Amino acid sequence: MSRTDILSEIKKAEADADAKVAQAEADKKAAIAEARRNSVKKIQDAEAQMRSSYESAVAKESEVLAAKRDEMLAEGKKIAADIEARSEARMQEVRDYLNKEIERTLNVTS
Repeated sequence: MSRTDILSEIKKAEADADAKVAQAEADKKAAIAEARRNSVKKIQDAEAQMRSSYESAVAKESEVLAAKRDEMLAEGKKIAADIEARSEARMQEVRDYLNKEIERTLNVTS
């Protein structure tokens, strides 16, 4: 092999090595970009799942609280109706008592 052939092979080997290094760098950049895209997608998917779970939990708790609120309102209305009924009965007693007292006072003065 002549010196020129050897130099040509060395240059070819260096060019091949440079091409392989360049290809490896390109592959590395592509792999990093793909990994970043995948990680961003995973983060977005996890955030979407978290939001969905949060909204579901909030909706469920809202339903529970609404049911409890309705139950408490119904109980309060029942208590208010009982108080009103007792107050009506007592108001009649008070009217009767006042009428008797007025009649007694009028009878005494007559």
